[in-house]
Amino acid sequence: MILLLATACGGPAATAPDAQGLSKLTLTLNWYPYGEHAPLYYGLVHGIFKKHGLDLTIQAGQGSGKTVQAVGGGKTDFGWADTPALLSGVASGLPVHSVGVFLQSTPASVEFFSDRNITKPQDLKGKTIATTAGDALSATFPTFLRGFGMSTKDVTLQNVDAAGKIAAVISGGADALLGFFHDQGPTLADKSGKQVSFLRFAEHGLNFYSTGLVTNDSTIKGRPGLVREMAAAVSESFTAAIGDPAAAVASMAGVNPQLPPAGVLTTSWEDTIKLLHTDRTRTSAPGVDTAEDWQATIDTFARSGVLKNPGSPSEYWDAGFAPKA
Repeated sequence: MILLLATACGGPAATAPDAQGLSKLTLTLNWYPYGEHAPLYYGLVHGIFKKHGLDLTIQAGQGSGKTVQAVGGGKTDFGWADTPALLSGVASGLPVHSVGVFLQSTPASVEFFSDRNITKPQDLKGKTIATTAGDALSATFPTFLRGFGMSTKDVTLQNVDAAGKIAAVISGGADALLGFFHDQGPTLADKSGKQVSFLRFAEHGLNFYSTGLVTNDSTIKGRPGLVREMAAAVSESFTAAIGDPAAAVASMAGVNPQLPPAGVLTTSWEDTIKLLHTDRTRTSAPGVDTAEDWQATIDTFARSGVLKNPGSPSEYWDAGFAPKA
């Protein structure tokens, strides 16, 4: 059996073959496991990673920024991280690259109870919105508002930690929150027992790459075959999980004490499926990116001020490991 660990261990040095001749490696998530991660656990339970010669351990994370830092510092072989955190990490000098973004449509959204009568971005005027300073959502929200002739002066931003945003909305302390609709959305509905609605950035003219597979530059240079097999195994796992959502969710049973209920996981994974492609990649395997979509993402974060000296896509993304269609 493959151990599913929630604490950090090993790193790039831990890739020596195990007793079965498989390459041992670690993948650190962007957060505690939720529905988006169902394919990764499906791949473990159903032997997809093993078929590709990999003895994989999945570890919980504490935010994409910390995951990118762990990859750059050699604390983990691969990371599952949000692209804005990767961009910031590379800009700060971390030796990391993406080898495939899987959520190519951002789940970034404004989330609120449906009875708030918010149906369009202009309805946010005068509302209190829970946000976490310094994350990609807070960085891009002003750009989102500008698209509708507004600014952050038209709303009240309530700064809370990531875990406190849901509580702020449930308590009535905030009218809405900035979050990922496929993660916080189902959780907010489950905890409150109320219907939740969204204003998705991507559906209102602002899309950018989200989460995907990240690794250290030394791993890319020193073990390209390992990187290629990992990218292929993750893509294959996503394809299989799309075809069997119930089995994908069932694969997560017991992987972490903080795992959401099965119903929340199911909704979360079904919503994730909607995010896996842009118009340019509709016929491609999961995890196949395009330079045009990368450039659009870079441009978005340059405009928002996250990237002071934006580079070309190749500075952040190695296209040589794209899984086959």
